[in-house]
Amino acid sequence: MNSAWKAACAALTVVGLAACAVGPNFTLPAPPAQKAYTSRPVVLPAAGESDPQQMISVGASVPAQWWRRFGSPMLDSTVALALADSPTLEQARATLAQARQAVRVAEGGLYPQVELGAALSRSRSRQASTYGAEQGNLYSAGPLVGYSPDAFGGTRRLIEQQGALADLQREQLAAAQLSLAGNVVSQAIGIASVGAQTAAVEAILEIDRHNVDLVRLSVQAGTAAPADLLTAQSQLAGDEALLPPLRQQLAAAADVLAMLVGRSAGNWQAPAFDFTSLVLPADLPVVVPSALVRARPDIRGAEALLHATSAAIGVATARLYPQISLSSSWTQQSATMGALFDGSNGLWAVAASLTAPIFNGGALKAQQQSAIDAFEAQLATYRQTVLLAFNQVADVLQALEHDAQLIAAQRKALDTSTTSLRLAQDSYAAGAVSFLQVLATQRIYEQARLGYAKAVGQRYLDTAQLFAAMGGGAAQFP
Repeated sequence: MNSAWKAACAALTVVGLAACAVGPNFTLPAPPAQKAYTSRPVVLPAAGESDPQQMISVGASVPAQWWRRFGSPMLDSTVALALADSPTLEQARATLAQARQAVRVAEGGLYPQVELGAALSRSRSRQASTYGAEQGNLYSAGPLVGYSPDAFGGTRRLIEQQGALADLQREQLAAAQLSLAGNVVSQAIGIASVGAQTAAVEAILEIDRHNVDLVRLSVQAGTAAPADLLTAQSQLAGDEALLPPLRQQLAAAADVLAMLVGRSAGNWQAPAFDFTSLVLPADLPVVVPSALVRARPDIRGAEALLHATSAAIGVATARLYPQISLSSSWTQQSATMGALFDGSNGLWAVAASLTAPIFNGGALKAQQQSAIDAFEAQLATYRQTVLLAFNQVADVLQALEHDAQLIAAQRKALDTSTTSLRLAQDSYAAGAVSFLQVLATQRIYEQARLGYAKAVGQRYLDTAQLFAAMGGGAAQFP
């Protein structure tokens, strides 16, 4: 027993001395050095009296429930419903739970494995004795302990790798939550935008009907030709054709919204969002570039995967070193069940083994180099993810600047064309201008009215996209 005990102690001593883990220790990539997203400062011009003003707040943080900035309880409840019932999020949560269990599986490799064994055998001896052939039962039971010390850190690197993969799943869940909330807000804005365009078309149809009545009276009075009446009626019919596509867009947006909240379009009615119930956020938070890499879940996810590939190098490197295994057992044996646990019937065994790779055709070194190459590839992917994120932010900021300029121009065009149309209609009633001049003025008004409605919707949409591009407060999601 003394020699076996000494062998076990020697093996444990080796394990204690080998406390390091082979492979590289992961370090966070350096934050970007750039200070701005665009080559020139983005300036949002002042809006008119009828349109809200927006301001960019550099360095401000994005609230977790950023959609509340739109001031709509109906939107808040719709987003909450989607976050609670979306099948996409259910899948992401289950995948995260699975990844966390994989960490626990890997952690089990650090501890001894204890099992209980029991056996019953019956044998017969062919050697004759005074009493004839001997036969009998043999009962045995006892614990078995096996332990593979993590001498070179392979198990610890595996735990590190699985933990990083669990972090990746957590970030993918956060990204799914951000994407879902952003899509719900976008569809709500889409419904409101289509509603505004529909209201604009209906207002135009009222003008068309007024023109038809006005021309009909002129024809009856003999001051207008019948061809003018046909022209007015044709204009009305043409503008009526604008409504069906808008209604189809509205139905499609409602169907998409139903899917996002985990409902079928047949048993869920989308709220009737409109711009009177939505508030355009005035304060637009813009996270600085060095902080954006910590704010966006897609970048944090790429970082977690980079961490996992770094740990994989350690796992592959540890396979190049010797592996130590320790085992021990204590077995009680007896010919009868009653005497099985008699202290005099115990047998013990202790063993230690060491295996080291000698020749494997270069497979282990190739696995190590493959892990290194995978890390380099993921590092490039991480950098590309950061660049794409910065580009997205730059695009949205420039879009908001363009939106502010367009809103101002469309408002001016709408106000001017409204006045021009009223004057043209009054002049036609007085016989001072032809109906063709009225139609030309009306077409300019229609373009301005629809253009303004679309510009308002695009401004709301780009505002929502800015919150999403900033990470949408995803770091604060549970």
